[in-house]
Amino acid sequence: MSLRLGLDTGGTYTDAVLIDDSSNVIAQAKALTTHTDLSNGIRTALSKLPTTEFGKVVLASISTTLATNAVVEGRGAPVGLFLIGYNSSQIERSKLHTLVHSGRIISIDGGHDAIGHESKPFDINAARNMLIQCKDKVSAIGISSQFAVRNPSHELALKKLVKKHTTLPVTCGHELASSLDAPRRAITVAINASLIPYISDLIISVTNILNEYSIQSPLMVVKGDGSLVSAEVALERPVETVMSGPAASIIGAHHLSQTADAIVADMGGTTTDIAVIANGQPRISTGKTFIGDWQPMVETIQISSLGLGGDSEVRYQGGLGVAIGPRRVIPISLLAELYPSTIAMLENQLAEPVTSRSNRFALQLHGNEMQLSQMSTIEKDVWHRLEDEPISLETFTRAFPDQARAIASLVRRGMVIYSGLTPSDAAHVLGHAKHWSYEAAVLATNIWARQMRHVYGWSAINLGDTVGAAQLINDLVISKIVSSLIRVSLTAEDAYSSISNYDSITATITNLVTNTHRSQNGLFSLSFDPHVRLVGVGAPAYLYYPEVSKILHISSVVPPHADAANAIGAVVGRIVQRQCRVITQPALGIYRIHDTSGPQDFSELEHAIKHATKVTNQEAYDAAIHAGAESIKVMSSTNIKSVDPDDLSPTVFFECTVISTATGLPMMRH
Repeated sequence: MSLRLGLDTGGTYTDAVLIDDSSNVIAQAKALTTHTDLSNGIRTALSKLPTTEFGKVVLASISTTLATNAVVEGRGAPVGLFLIGYNSSQIERSKLHTLVHSGRIISIDGGHDAIGHESKPFDINAARNMLIQCKDKVSAIGISSQFAVRNPSHELALKKLVKKHTTLPVTCGHELASSLDAPRRAITVAINASLIPYISDLIISVTNILNEYSIQSPLMVVKGDGSLVSAEVALERPVETVMSGPAASIIGAHHLSQTADAIVADMGGTTTDIAVIANGQPRISTGKTFIGDWQPMVETIQISSLGLGGDSEVRYQGGLGVAIGPRRVIPISLLAELYPSTIAMLENQLAEPVTSRSNRFALQLHGNEMQLSQMSTIEKDVWHRLEDEPISLETFTRAFPDQARAIASLVRRGMVIYSGLTPSDAAHVLGHAKHWSYEAAVLATNIWARQMRHVYGWSAINLGDTVGAAQLINDLVISKIVSSLIRVSLTAEDAYSSISNYDSITATITNLVTNTHRSQNGLFSLSFDPHVRLVGVGAPAYLYYPEVSKILHISSVVPPHADAANAIGAVVGRIVQRQCRVITQPALGIYRIHDTSGPQDFSELEHAIKHATKVTNQEAYDAAIHAGAESIKVMSSTNIKSVDPDDLSPTVFFECTVISTATGLPMMRH
């Protein structure tokens, strides 16, 4: 019997599973993710599996929420983003400065037009000078040129220059996306470059641990569309692993539940990810998925990602009262479990007047070599203070008021993380969870209740009613899940596509079903189609989804191994690679293929389609081989867009897209 090893390194937990030839779960294990050194969490999870069986492992595959979480939380390595032919208004509208806040945006003359003709010569000398200036200040280079999907020559010229003068990883826009919309390609390129260090650290950690256990199988990584690629390909295009963790969870949830029609909701530490499965297949979104505030041009399972998880920060939001997320923090109950001295700090805070900094701690997370070298003197001092144990923001700010801003700066760069009150702490107070410190959860909830009343003037919580405060948080989590499920269901129905204000309709339905559930005596109720089931997965799933299903009148299931659905989904997928070419008509009788090597013209559309199909078929096959596939099948499709002006006029050709798709099984150790 051969085995497959599935791994998932999430923001909170690292999961590991062993699956047999029939895709049955043989064993599973869970460990806390260790952000300072990912290998420790991976090693701990693997040590809890039957290691004597590792000699039977023929494939290892990993999914991760790290890329998604980094984008949602606004973290990422510093990037040098070269924009060729962009104007200032494009850069401003796309908010690229917000995305590349720790790197550099560099505008260079050049670019092409919609039919692939050069709009302006590429200023290679300016590019060289700017590259030399920024190369020691960034971790990766991203390049996006106007209409590079029509002619990538300027991107390729700059890429060659980057490789000549630096050893930095470099990504071009035309390599990641084939659609128009230059600002969104630039966003995709920037995200890809900023994620390279994260994915690199992960793959290196996994590879080292597999070697320690003498596991010599190929290593795969899950993409956002649920398919697999080799680790080498993932390093080249880490942006495609955005939504990797959620995609693996959806695939794993479908595998575990064997439900043809379902709404899958995966709740982790940072996000809740929701997808619709129809006729046994998840819906695929091409460049339409939002990850936090951004919409990169990548194929993903059509997932709605909500900044709500077991580790989401419970905070005050002016005018609204209690708010949860989207920022992930370390639950105080977990902090006290890892650092028992936290209890004494909480007791001291409870005995003193509360401030906005009460109940807040900071601890060291992770810093790569580039980030460490760029720290200011004050930041270095703070970094060293955090080496041994977390600090109380209240105590620290009193003692070192001039260094408080340095902590916030390190948090924004993903090097330090806050700890605060979370839904996981509320679950401990209510007795729903028992794996971390109950005492710390109670203390933190009491401090928070006093904070809400005395600092923010919010009087909805009775002081001293710890259980009531925790229940309020728990109810708000459930309400947010209900609201998200309703919105996703509405947007998934073609019949509701004419709706223009989903927010107000979602809010109305959420209030209706919630109030009807509480009163138990309404004249009518709303429910889902009886054929649809709610499948809840993720570590906190059992805490919330049974109650959610009652409110929504939908049958639900939290399947066995639901808390490891992501690791299971990592090893039940296939390899899928797509290649496409666009054919336009720049002049009557000329059909232009926009190829990666430059435009190619044909006099007949049929000949252009035939050539494009031949090229994309071969490229898709080669990409599948490169991604680690075997038993490959290639299929192609053609989509011609044309217009019929009237019954008498000839059809006007507009555009043709040729797509080749190669699918195969991941290559296993023989």
